[in-house]
Amino acid sequence: MMKINESVLKKTVARCRERGIVIPTFAQMADPSLTPESVKKKLKSVGLWDVEPANLFRINWKNDVKSGLFGDVNYLEIPSELTGVKARIIGIVGKYFPTGAHKVGAAFGCLVPRLVTGEFDPSTQKAVWPSTGNYCRGGAFDCAVLACTPVAILPAEMSKERFEWLKSIGAEVIATPGCESNVKEIYDKCWDIKKNRKDCVIFNQFEEFGNPTWHYHVTGRAIEEVFAQVKGKKGRLAGYVSATGSAGTIAAGDRLKKDFPQTRVAAVEALQCPTLLHNGFGGHRIEGIGDKHVPWIHNVRNTDMVVAVDDEAVVRILRLFNEPAGRKLLKAQGLGQDFLDSLPLLGFSGICNMLASIQMAKYYELGKDDVIFTVFTDSSELYGSRLKEMHEERGAYSEMSAVADLERRLRGVGTDNLKELGYYDRKALHNLKYFTWVEQQGKTVAELNALWDPEFWDKTFAQVTEYDKLIGAFNERTGLLKATAAAR
Repeated sequence: MMKINESVLKKTVARCRERGIVIPTFAQMADPSLTPESVKKKLKSVGLWDVEPANLFRINWKNDVKSGLFGDVNYLEIPSELTGVKARIIGIVGKYFPTGAHKVGAAFGCLVPRLVTGEFDPSTQKAVWPSTGNYCRGGAFDCAVLACTPVAILPAEMSKERFEWLKSIGAEVIATPGCESNVKEIYDKCWDIKKNRKDCVIFNQFEEFGNPTWHYHVTGRAIEEVFAQVKGKKGRLAGYVSATGSAGTIAAGDRLKKDFPQTRVAAVEALQCPTLLHNGFGGHRIEGIGDKHVPWIHNVRNTDMVVAVDDEAVVRILRLFNEPAGRKLLKAQGLGQDFLDSLPLLGFSGICNMLASIQMAKYYELGKDDVIFTVFTDSSELYGSRLKEMHEERGAYSEMSAVADLERRLRGVGTDNLKELGYYDRKALHNLKYFTWVEQQGKTVAELNALWDPEFWDKTFAQVTEYDKLIGAFNERTGLLKATAAAR
């Protein structure tokens, strides 16, 4: 049973009542048809990225942009004509979340348990979001709705769009040294804040179990719903591919393995920083993937394969998908206009996940009845500055470059930079957590050993039932749902 800080909770209830904030349950985020009618009515006049309380109910995979309400899961299938493999590769789409990336869900999954128990006081405390980009944007959005100050920590070399948006929403922004893979520098700043700033609460996505819990129940369910729609008579859910990042998104694979035991789960990282593949290190350009350590919340025992993707392939394919010469070539390949218009739904990590899915399909020699699912975290909308930089550095994108990138970087992707994991391979990756989390971040050996036990994860994910009860009780105390029902 979770501890309740009643004095803080009372203030938070009053704050949410004043601001008209109804908090969605995990069940409602997984199935937005359960959204209260009063909220649905408000959503029709609220923009997708508007800082409005009703938009908390858009933290789901089913936002229908046309109606402003909800439909089926948003997904995009990458045709075999493009991938060169027989297996079907399908990505669920993150663009249609508030902020344009699904990480707002992970942030909310970390925030809500503390909010409805009084562990976080939005009237006096700032919420700190250590991130490599999209997670701190999601946390900043959640904070803006609550009218409390977010503190976003992210590497200085992330895309300009992230920094500009964070400042526009009123976040305190801390840029740490380095690029995407410089996560330790982020942790160092968190320790500095813990020691010197008593007004801050840190929501560390790399260790907060609300992150994988949200994905287990919301992302996992979304994938299963899409599979039920597309599988036909012989379809097999053969694989799930996820760039590790904070290791929240990959937790959807834990649910898939429960319901479809044959599913293989692949963890993806950058070849330039092959931490899981070779215990390696380095810097890379695939924004959305954190490296040089194994996140505390990664259930490594459920990971079947490690795939390393060349960041040069990712940045080149971003150009292929978004530059006129690339689009012209793809159209000449017979790809339909609707699909071509959907290609900007893939940002850097989405392209990375697509390439890793192709590698998995080739390695296991998957056929036309096999379906691999992955996640298109964000869209090219967040990488316009990167396209501009590449144009300035490399010149105009030519037809010859497009042909080379399509054949070599996409269809020509091989199986050389991956590893199928045996039992002790997984245990070795699990043991790597010791050096970051026990030696540096204050965890204990007993806590580390507990993470190897499958029952630990079952109990962790089962806590969502208690979360939803607490959220329901919180909403009861604000009285907002009763008030709107009475008004009707």
